[in-house]
Amino acid sequence: MIDKNFMRVEDVARELDVSKSYAYKIVQKLNKELKAKGFITISGRVNKQYFLLIISIVDTGTGWLLRHD
Repeated sequence: MIDKNFMRVEDVARELDVSKSYAYKIVQKLNKELKAKGFITISGRVNKQYFLLIISIVDTGTGWLLRHD
């Protein structure tokens, strides 16, 4: 059940095509936001629903733009 609801750092890195170290920074940032909202977080994983809600990837025509609301 946990694997369906959470993304590991490796999953985030693959989804965004970034290094694992950069993906870990993203996971940390998103988990910090969730923790501030009162949610329990798991180090090295991020809630998949929150990740998909917050991160949007836009094709600019000349490359991909990562936008964080």
